[in-house]
Amino acid sequence: MNGQKRIALTGFMGVGKSSVARHLAGLCGERRVDLDTYIESREGRQIASILDADGEPAYRVIETGALEHLLANEPAPILSLGGGTWTIERNRELLREHGYTALWLEATFEHCWLNISFSRKSRPLARDRASTEKLFVERQKTYCLAEWHFIVRPELTSFDVARQIRDEFFD
Repeated sequence: MNGQKRIALTGFMGVGKSSVARHLAGLCGERRVDLDTYIESREGRQIASILDADGEPAYRVIETGALEHLLANEPAPILSLGGGTWTIERNRELLREHGYTALWLEATFEHCWLNISFSRKSRPLARDRASTEKLFVERQKTYCLAEWHFIVRPELTSFDVARQIRDEFFD
């Protein structure tokens, strides 16, 4: 993978990072890794269980360790991060050290909240609208540090977003 472009998708929960990464990998014929799935596999439990049992600070330590291991041993050209991964400075440093360009999938809170509301996935950090919106606002401060921004408009499907990213980044 030396010299190969590497992209890490970041953004708030519900924005579509995992779906976009899946489509992007298919369109580009590249391998992808979903960090949340990777963590669950390594830990043998769901992220929601880790957060509920150990708390968010302990989860962030686990997350950084998993990211470090992944990047050192099994890097993929396309990486979808958890919603809070990019907010940790060490994680941003790791991604840069391993040649990743961060792409912020930016959307409105309403867009993300709608997706969260209809998701089957348990999201312990999104238990109610008010606290989730507060978290959304807080995280914007670090998401904007990503090298690329992509505005996710409501009329675009995750496939549309992936195709545009492919055309702009990988071609």
